[in-house]
Amino acid sequence: MARIEPFRGLRPQKELVEKVASPPYDVLSSREAREITGENPLSFLRIVKPEVDLPEGVDLYSDEVYAQAKRNLEEFLNRGILFQDEQRCFYVYKQVWQEHTQVGLVAGASARDYLEDRIKKHELTREAKEKDRIRHIETLDANTGPVFLTYRRQEAVDRLVERAMERPPEYDFTTGDGVTHIFYVVKEETLVDEIKNNFKEIPVLYVADGHHRSAAGTAVMQKRKKLNPAHTGQEEYNFFLSVIFPHHQMKILPYNRVVKDIRGMCRAEFFKKLERHFIYSETDQKSPRKPGEFSLNIDGKWYRLQARSGSYDPGDPVNSLDVAILQNNLLAPVLGIENPRTDDRIDFVGGIRGTAELERLVNGGQYRLAFSLFPTNIEQLFKVADAGLVMPPKSTWFEPKLRSGLVIHRLSD
Repeated sequence: MARIEPFRGLRPQKELVEKVASPPYDVLSSREAREITGENPLSFLRIVKPEVDLPEGVDLYSDEVYAQAKRNLEEFLNRGILFQDEQRCFYVYKQVWQEHTQVGLVAGASARDYLEDRIKKHELTREAKEKDRIRHIETLDANTGPVFLTYRRQEAVDRLVERAMERPPEYDFTTGDGVTHIFYVVKEETLVDEIKNNFKEIPVLYVADGHHRSAAGTAVMQKRKKLNPAHTGQEEYNFFLSVIFPHHQMKILPYNRVVKDIRGMCRAEFFKKLERHFIYSETDQKSPRKPGEFSLNIDGKWYRLQARSGSYDPGDPVNSLDVAILQNNLLAPVLGIENPRTDDRIDFVGGIRGTAELERLVNGGQYRLAFSLFPTNIEQLFKVADAGLVMPPKSTWFEPKLRSGLVIHRLSD
């Protein structure tokens, strides 16, 4: 069963929330974050990307960066920009983007569940990024960025979340990217208890986005447990900040690929080699229509690639993913990109940017070719995680992104 807990959230004053709420720390460069905070010093980026208040070129993993994050959090508290709820609450976070709506429960997720695989993962973490999040959490004594979790839909939970939204929202604003963010505070004890108890009927949760944050939150729990001889398992450090969505509301966009060259081949040789695993034809279709189909842009022309039958195992949870089919049957054997994590000839373009961005990169000469993929679906993610396997890098792009700064979870409350 999944354990979740309410908590006394630290959050912005209602009249300041639009200025405070920020994009996640890992979707912006330091330069982009400096531009935002230069115009808006109340942005939560000053806490999640604190290098914006330090000289350019500072080592992002240096002591002074984490110390600056702590100073900035204390400034927000001392100035009354942030305040703490008096009682333990759940929160409901609703996002509306174009025709899509998703509603998540904001709660403390259990680090013990993470360790015991009741919170399942589908990606590997990188040591440097995990250590960075650990230091950020420890220095601020708080989870500042939420983990994006999902679960197989439970109608009883849906009804309780709907009840929580019967009262007026605490926050309701629209950001420049067209996403409306609506935030509810759930403080009624009876409803809080019902939500908590109904989540016990959910056997597992899944990390959709935030593998480093969840791993770091769990690592902090383990360290504090060792240092606390009176540890009970009820302390706030046993839980990390999460927003938990039912699976049928997940919006996954493709994670497209661009490649700088075709490894010294001429076009004819390139197509001859890819023909071993793909059937190709010219097309005006810039996005694939179904799994196993890819759209390729090379030298400004679009081609449809269809994976040949027998070129992959449809029963393999990982190797049947379109990102794996492309990697195993074209990127590695034809273009020599064995490790897309480290090869500087390849880059990744989130589906939110659309195929126009792929055309721009190819037409501008920065890349020779681009691949538009069919998005991974949530059932594929579940199959990989349930099998204890990991997806290839950059397999999923969840949209809309969760804003940071709407609520913070303190570990020593």
